[in-house]
Amino acid sequence: KEVDEQMLSIQNKNSSFFVEWIPNNVKTAVCDIPPKGLKMSSTFIGNTTAIQELFKRISEQFTAMFRRKAFLHWYTGEGMDEMEFSEAESNVNDLVSEYQQYQEATAEDDTEFDQEDMEELQQDEQHD
Repeated sequence: KEVDEQMLSIQNKNSSFFVEWIPNNVKTAVCDIPPKGLKMSSTFIGNTTAIQELFKRISEQFTAMFRRKAFLHWYTGEGMDEMEFSEAESNVNDLVSEYQQYQEATAEDDTEFDQEDMEELQQDEQHD
């Protein structure tokens, strides 16, 4: 219960970092039995559109190596097909695009909100 309360408090204090179109976007779980040799342990798993930068960098490095067919013979020699690499590259690029869409949607929501605020302020100023 205390963990849930703290997470709710963090979410309320930092509400601008949480998008409203993902309901129940914080999950917690507690295991009272710590790993052997430790008094306690915790794990945090987060999802952010910033991860797309890492995927982009890995994809660029992969593409450069794949074009040169670097190390490819080791994998094809073990039974993998070259097409599997092309498919994996496509999957990563799709993932980056999806994160980009979410990031842009959030930015658009912020812009719309700002424009609405400005219009409201202008109307208030006109009435004063």
